[in-house]
Amino acid sequence: MAKQDYYESLGVSRDADAAELKKAYRKLAMKYHPDRNPDDAEAEKRFKEVNEAYEVLKDDEKRAAYDRFGHAAFEGGGPGPGAGGFGGGGGFADIFEEMFGDFMGGGRGGAQRANAGRGSDLRYNMEITLEDAFNGLKTDIRVPTSVVCDDCSGSGGKDGAAPVACGSCGGAGRVRSQSGFFTVERTCPTCQGTGQTIADPCRGCSGTGRKQKEKTLAVNIPAGVEDGTRIRLAGEGEAGLRGAPAGDLYIFLGIRPHRFFRRDAADIHVRVPVPMATATLGGQIEVPTVEGKLLRVTIPEGTPTGHQLRLRGKGMKIMRSENRGDMFVQIFVETPVNLTKKQKELLKEFAGDEKQAKKQSPESTGFLDKVKELWEDLRD
Repeated sequence: MAKQDYYESLGVSRDADAAELKKAYRKLAMKYHPDRNPDDAEAEKRFKEVNEAYEVLKDDEKRAAYDRFGHAAFEGGGPGPGAGGFGGGGGFADIFEEMFGDFMGGGRGGAQRANAGRGSDLRYNMEITLEDAFNGLKTDIRVPTSVVCDDCSGSGGKDGAAPVACGSCGGAGRVRSQSGFFTVERTCPTCQGTGQTIADPCRGCSGTGRKQKEKTLAVNIPAGVEDGTRIRLAGEGEAGLRGAPAGDLYIFLGIRPHRFFRRDAADIHVRVPVPMATATLGGQIEVPTVEGKLLRVTIPEGTPTGHQLRLRGKGMKIMRSENRGDMFVQIFVETPVNLTKKQKELLKEFAGDEKQAKKQSPESTGFLDKVKELWEDLRD
């Protein structure tokens, strides 16, 4: 069966530059990699075709020979795709590590074995009040997780017996398979990359070295935290397999909406109703603060609805700082209800003088004049 054209294998044009070739190779090699397609013969075949094509086309001399003679350039003992130690040092192994170092573990056997079986990181969603965020909070949380087995002290072996080197990979945690000039390295299926096996597993944990359990943790939430703050507790995630490192626990904080206050970073906003008489004549009102106190605030004479007062340093605490945000008090002038007959008469008398009304309520009395001006502009 005739070989597929190398350019077609990579899905690029014949004038593709080095960057295009590399990009196409990365995408296809990742797609058809054996670790992503176990027991898929067609994917393995495509993976080999892609690597063979890239090995030729990335080399200027080999590419020139291929462009002139096609596949015949590498037949009859000529310098084929595998020439130059493709399966050894400086060949495919180095290319593979460069392309898939993170995906395959980077060929760093010691570091990989150390992390093999590492416990999973855990996420805990925690909701607190705005007051808790202001003051800070010390509390306990209960987390369902896996902990070190106390029967074997985490070794996974009966009575704490130590694991032995894996016979399949010789303790390397990786196994290699050879197919022609292709060498594929993958995680050892026997020991799952740990490089160790258990001869006589612990009955309490079935050889895993860990058990499911709910544990209680003390959490210290600093003052000034914001919604979405993440707190990391190192080593408090799931226990690792057979003594491997434990994962971490990440606490994600959510702050409940408050009945009165609205938070904007370190600032606090509050909407306060003010009697019409106080807003008109001026006076003092009491305003609640996030720290649980009442603050006396002076309302200037003639304060309208929507007017905002700024109280510096009365907002939220700021994490790792002595400073605080500000508090903004938005005034809402309350319309009086349930008036007595005398009060109504006084209001009518107050509103009766048209000339005075224009001076006392310039916004409302001038509104219709502005509307008329707008209509006249539209007609013109």
